[in-house]
Amino acid sequence: MAEKGYCVKCKTLKEMKDEERVTMKNKRLAAKGKCSDCGTGMYKILGGKAQ
Repeated sequence: MAEKGYCVKCKTLKEMKDEERVTMKNKRLAAKGKCSDCGTGMYKILGGKAQ
């Protein structure tokens, strides 16, 4: 399941590689990965709250 996110280096939407789901300090879910083209770190905040 490849999540799409905005790469600030490529300035377009790209698929993340090495994606993992993380929980932020405020208990929100996020996807963390790398750009499939340039390898820049990407972070996308997801909808719900973690339990």
